[in-house]
Amino acid sequence: MSAHARISAITDRIVERSKPSRERYLERLRAAASKGVARSVLGCANLAHGFAVCSPAEKDALAGDRIANLGIITAYNDMLSAHQPFETYPAIIREAAAEAGGVAQVAGGVPAMCDGVTQGQPGMELSLFSRDLIAMSAGVGLSHNMFDAALFLGVCDKIVPGLVIAALSFGHLPSIFVPAGPMTTGLPNDEKSRVRQLFAEGKVGRAELLEAESKSYHGPGTCTFYGTANSNQMLMEIMGFHMPGSSFINPGTPLREALTREAAKRALAITALGNEFTPAGEMIDERSVVNGVVGLHATGGSTNHTLHLVAMARAAGIHLTWQDIAELSEVVPLLARVYPNGLADVNHFQAAGGMGFLIKELLKHGLVHDDVRTVFGQGLQAYTVDARLGENGGVLREPSPDKSHDPKVLSSIETPFQANGGLKMLRGNLGKAVIKISAVKPERHIIEAPAIIFHSQQELQDAFKEGKLNRDFIAVVRFQGPKANGMPELHKLTPPLGVLQDRGFRVALLTDGRMSGASGKVPAAIHVTPEAVDGGPIARIRDGDIIRLDAIKGTLELLVDAADLAEREPVTVDLSDNEFGMGRELFAPFRRAVGASDQGASVLFH
Repeated sequence: MSAHARISAITDRIVERSKPSRERYLERLRAAASKGVARSVLGCANLAHGFAVCSPAEKDALAGDRIANLGIITAYNDMLSAHQPFETYPAIIREAAAEAGGVAQVAGGVPAMCDGVTQGQPGMELSLFSRDLIAMSAGVGLSHNMFDAALFLGVCDKIVPGLVIAALSFGHLPSIFVPAGPMTTGLPNDEKSRVRQLFAEGKVGRAELLEAESKSYHGPGTCTFYGTANSNQMLMEIMGFHMPGSSFINPGTPLREALTREAAKRALAITALGNEFTPAGEMIDERSVVNGVVGLHATGGSTNHTLHLVAMARAAGIHLTWQDIAELSEVVPLLARVYPNGLADVNHFQAAGGMGFLIKELLKHGLVHDDVRTVFGQGLQAYTVDARLGENGGVLREPSPDKSHDPKVLSSIETPFQANGGLKMLRGNLGKAVIKISAVKPERHIIEAPAIIFHSQQELQDAFKEGKLNRDFIAVVRFQGPKANGMPELHKLTPPLGVLQDRGFRVALLTDGRMSGASGKVPAAIHVTPEAVDGGPIARIRDGDIIRLDAIKGTLELLVDAADLAEREPVTVDLSDNEFGMGRELFAPFRRAVGASDQGASVLFH
């Protein structure tokens, strides 16, 4: 079966599986859209509150249905580098909207936390839940029912998935996502990683480590490695939520501002008041979701999206599964080498041809659906372009190159870096998990070794520092799932495990927690479900048990007698330390209500 036929078959399967929920979703969406311009249903007092600060001319226009009003949902804060550029966007958008005969208002703000700041800290236990909270917060802003379309200003890890869930929950409104772009290139990511490993080995001190980190994360924009934040930007473009070519333009440039202005004007053009009405929930369908998954595999993107894409799809009544994601990975070649899957950063990816070249290559063999709707119009072919600044200060689009400007960073469909996307689903008597192997050497795709049990990142780090881990083993870090402690990312494990692997030991990680797009070279079976706190098989593992992780066959097995495993009582631990401090007590209802990892680890859909 050809790749195109296989992708079509998987898409058809998703369509069939989703039919009941998708039909219910579209019925609700169309009922909301049929009510016409939202402001027409507001009472006079409601409307007066809604446009109290507008100019007299704007008030007069908004009193009827003569002009469109854009609702801006912003994730701006000036602590988070990726979102700091959004400080100036509302003024730019309002001005652009006025030029096009419309109005724009900030409908509300959403929280935007930085996983880089909270790594290994208690605050990280709020991170995954912040996705659903962001969706809810955006919903509060849009609930004022004043708007004809929405512009979403967000970039990073949980923020974009949360905003997508909100956009699809208000799917009767057109929605455009407006990015801020990556920071300029700083210290190379591999050099940063080298210093981290030296620090883990005690060979450099905190001062040297902080200097390296500061040179890497040095200004406005997203971090330049290909983790969840930049995977988000790729997804928004290939799924049609971005204006073509807008994902990876640096902040503070004239082109970045021109793209923002263009997005505002385009949002006005696709409201129900015009001739190109494009409600987000109609625009995003099963084909769009499959395109997103294909893009994730082709670029070696973040494993966090095995959670987020499932939850995002559910918001539109679409049932995407880990099995779908794994099967798509089998037929989608890896076309990009961006750190941690290579030495380049996202600026190098952009310079090599970026999203326009990538999409052009995927379209060659039918690996993405072209017959989709986007905020730019009909068809993904329109995204095979490079955005440039025109002579008049507007956006000029040129065809993307036929050949990559740097084949070591971005390759062609004929000469991929590997034949598949490198993301696999694992099944076995330990449950289900996912593993990303695009940065793992082939000789480490199968690891069979005794288990060493840990119940926190700190326990493993302490054992490493005490010299207790100089051997072959599989680290089992459990009670890190969504119900246990909010499923924090476990990046503090990467340096010590990387050091041990470099020393020649065969090591791997097994966890019901997360590792994101920066898991790198160490084999890591993550998102294990059922999680330990639910009594899943991971809670029955004992120190010294032999575990076999086979990323080739897609199996994850505890090599003990089945009767013995069944008779074992699941281990329980005292989780009270995870329940208070840094706001964790506020999220207790989320921990109680959250669904399983393979259902998106959501409190909204499971």
